[in-house]
Amino acid sequence: MPELPEVETIRRNLEANLLGKTIATLSESTHPRTLRYQVGGIDRLHRDVVGREISAVVRRGKFLWMEFSGIAQRPSGETENTEVPEPDSPPALCFHLGMSGQLRLVEGASPGLRHERLRFTLSDSQALAYCDQRTFGHVETRPLAPTADGYPAGAGTTRAFLPVGLEHIARDVLDPYLDLERVFAKFRSSRRAVKTKLLDQGIVSGIGNIYADEGLFASRIRPFTPAGDLSQREVSRLLEAVAEVMRHALEFGGTSFDKLYVNSWGNPGDFASELNVYGRAGKPCHHCGKPLDKIVIDGRSAVFCSHCEPTA
Repeated sequence: MPELPEVETIRRNLEANLLGKTIATLSESTHPRTLRYQVGGIDRLHRDVVGREISAVVRRGKFLWMEFSGIAQRPSGETENTEVPEPDSPPALCFHLGMSGQLRLVEGASPGLRHERLRFTLSDSQALAYCDQRTFGHVETRPLAPTADGYPAGAGTTRAFLPVGLEHIARDVLDPYLDLERVFAKFRSSRRAVKTKLLDQGIVSGIGNIYADEGLFASRIRPFTPAGDLSQREVSRLLEAVAEVMRHALEFGGTSFDKLYVNSWGNPGDFASELNVYGRAGKPCHHCGKPLDKIVIDGRSAVFCSHCEPTA
């Protein structure tokens, strides 16, 4: 599934094109799984977003949402328990991209895209199409609640409000408010492999297989090293290495291996050519020339160089 650089690339595309625009119309969903978590279905989604002006496009880890300006409205006669923690704020429009979700910017009157599930037509006749081949992703609105630490919720907003239900998603390595001491403590108390801990979205978010392998290589730490064996300096070096790899990936628009991940104009990311280890098992290391090793850790594959990653 898309990791932080891919989702951040999409966020930046949308931020540059959607802020200040109003959602004018909403199509019917073409697949029942798309709105499987939406309370009230398509009618509630329509009520929550149509006529709303987009004020922010926000990312936390791999999760993406839109904030709207204006005042929240409660339809008369509504009885379900959906109290908005921040009473004056409209619900956020949340997107989980899953394995194959895409957010494509198109002309509002253009034909439907392949695997298109929803279309939000905007006030300038542009449209945002949500496409999802494998339908593991979903779209829904959620009320906003204050962040636990009081800091802005994620990239793209200055507001300290997070969609309800996302409290378990930790901050990411590019977030200036990431609590490093908390990450150190989580690593220090665990005997599980460091790669497994990197993939835990409740400790540090946004990292998947690609950037875990690349960050471990860049920090010279083997993926099966017990997290608790790492010093605070080594954990700090690892997190900065992952952050640097992700910043570099953002320059290329993220990583694409197939047509499932594209940016908002349908273009793939070009970072695959820059990868040192991910997907290169058995091939020579770019640095030392020795064949790269591959192992399975907690059900996830990991590729590394036993020469260039000496910490174990």
